[in-house]
Amino acid sequence: MPKRIMPLTDMKITKAKPQKNPKTLFDGGGLFLLITPTGGKLWRFKYRFDGKEKLLAFGTYPEISLADARQRRDEARKQIAHGIDPGALRKAQKQAETEETETFEVIAREWHTKFTPTWTLGHADTIMSRLERDLFPWIGKRPISEIKAPELLSVLRRVESRGALESAHRIRTIAGQVFRYAVATGRAERDPSGDLKGALPQPGEKHYAAITDPKEVAPLLRAIDGYQGHFVVKCALRDLHRCFLSALET
Repeated sequence: MPKRIMPLTDMKITKAKPQKNPKTLFDGGGLFLLITPTGGKLWRFKYRFDGKEKLLAFGTYPEISLADARQRRDEARKQIAHGIDPGALRKAQKQAETEETETFEVIAREWHTKFTPTWTLGHADTIMSRLERDLFPWIGKRPISEIKAPELLSVLRRVESRGALESAHRIRTIAGQVFRYAVATGRAERDPSGDLKGALPQPGEKHYAAITDPKEVAPLLRAIDGYQGHFVVKCALRDLHRCFLSALET
């Protein structure tokens, strides 16, 4: 005749002392308390599903009371009775929660909020505008850890296709900053934007007309004269000033 398991009581749990080896106190229905050699009291639920023995953790005592542990056991047993593996269900729920809180958009907004105080208002607005227009609609809801280089490239190609090649490069830079922030905070393994170096054509070089009108040169020379910054830069600007004056005299 099998030995009858006596249900646990709070007094019995409180009086239980750690031993050299882990100690098990059974409550019934697969629920037991594992007492570790260091004194930890861990709730565990042992069950069988599809012919395999499995184990589910319910937390620690007294944070999870005896009544709470029994309630969790009863809920898990109901799931098993309906053909649901409680361990697999918990894993799926945890993954769904992770995906919801670790999407590209969630992390990008977190990054933007963190660094906004270090930017000018205009720069912060420009970055958010680019995120909302060119990144969030396509990869915003994707878990950031699952986004690979080809997927990011397809987003940048959309920007390139409307003739905004320089913007595409800037958006790649912004995306890279978000990915590196995710890596630093443990939400991603790597930054895929680095793999796209050379994948976009470089924007054409812009040439600016030289200033030849004395009316336009005068404010520039006054600005050079009034520079009060770094000594090396000031020296270079003075040389530039002399070159302008020489060019005007010839």
